[in-house]
Amino acid sequence: MKINDVSKRTGLPISTLRFYERKKLIPDGFVKRDENNYRIYSEEIVEFLEDVKALLSADLSIEELSLLVNQQLNLSYEEKKNIVGQKINQIDDIQKRLEKSKKFLSAVLEGKANFQTKC
Repeated sequence: MKINDVSKRTGLPISTLRFYERKKLIPDGFVKRDENNYRIYSEEIVEFLEDVKALLSADLSIEELSLLVNQQLNLSYEEKKNIVGQKINQIDDIQKRLEKSKKFLSAVLEGKANFQTKC
């Protein structure tokens, strides 16, 4: 499938797909070239890009993502595992802060919080 089809199926702009390619976020196995040198993407690219979107929404940086998927960097499994583990710890911390905020806001709604104004 061509880049326009990938864009439509993933909801990612063509410019983002090209950016991902420049950053080596799309492994070579997902992209071939036809006789006119146009990129032809495999069907599996859609699921891969959905995973990329999920990782980015989990606040992985482009650099971290590149470390995980760029096979030319030769990171070991343990190094990749450490990156993922650190991100999980960060998400756990965020979840704890959000839960605390949620409890406070619930207390505000119930009139049980010492807050400046009543809701």
